[in-house]
Amino acid sequence: MNTKAKIQDPRSKIDKLLWTLIIVLLCAALGVDYYFSQIAWSLRLAGWIVLACILIFIISQTKQGKQVWQFAKEARIEMRKVVWPTRQITIRITALVICLVVITALVIWGIDSILLWAIGWLTGQGG
Repeated sequence: MNTKAKIQDPRSKIDKLLWTLIIVLLCAALGVDYYFSQIAWSLRLAGWIVLACILIFIISQTKQGKQVWQFAKEARIEMRKVVWPTRQITIRITALVICLVVITALVIWGIDSILLWAIGWLTGQGG
């Protein structure tokens, strides 16, 4: 008999409770927002901002929230390692891309014009 399968992590019970609380708070907030729809939108928006802060705090206490926070911290560390191009290189590459787009557009326009002329000549409608 596997005893590990029967023993449940107490943290998972707390996480389930927290996620249930989050859903209940969101549903209650939607109901309150609908009920007080005649109140100025700025006050309701302030309430949503306060609720968002509370929900973010609650989510940060769950296992998934902690994993997201850890991922964000690691991503920030990796972003610091990135070597960003200088302004001069960025301008040169941007100009090169613009030139290549214009050249490609002209080539496609030329091919389209030739094909349009050829189809018109073959069908006897012009050209």
